[in-house]
Amino acid sequence: MTLKPIILKVLTAGEGGVGKTTLLHRYVDGIFMADTHMTIGVEFFLKEFIIEGKNVALQLWDFGGQERFRFLLQSYAAGAKGALIMFDLTRPLTLDRIDDWVKICRAGNSKAPILFLGTKMDLENDISVDDDYVDELMKKHNFLDYIKVSSKTGENVHKSFEKLSREILIKLGII
Repeated sequence: MTLKPIILKVLTAGEGGVGKTTLLHRYVDGIFMADTHMTIGVEFFLKEFIIEGKNVALQLWDFGGQERFRFLLQSYAAGAKGALIMFDLTRPLTLDRIDDWVKICRAGNSKAPILFLGTKMDLENDISVDDDYVDELMKKHNFLDYIKVSSKTGENVHKSFEKLSREILIKLGII
């Protein structure tokens, strides 16, 4: 008998081009897609796994990062248990609207855990975001943690989703 999964709605948010869809393809399908298309509005992914003996189904909502879709997103955030907010380590401008993304992701749940992800860590020579500035944002928004990831190599991808999922399950009193 299989256990009915615990369904957790998780948002992925951040500016256009930071690698949200690429990260989700790496996590869900185990592949690196170098040429994903721009997400219009929201796309969905589903990933089931076992954590501490619990069958979990992550319902992953991939928010389009373009400004023109943003008005839709706050209503889509309803029921979310947590979020991944991403920025591109090689483009400091992708940090400029973090406040907006936090507001959207916590619209339905002001205490929702948010994991802060710096993407494209494999582009070591191009990284131009200062860790001290990231630390300031971490404190300001009370993020769960900050992890640098690479969808290309897969580094820290599974770790990120597991960390957020574990925190959500703890907050819900499930583990």
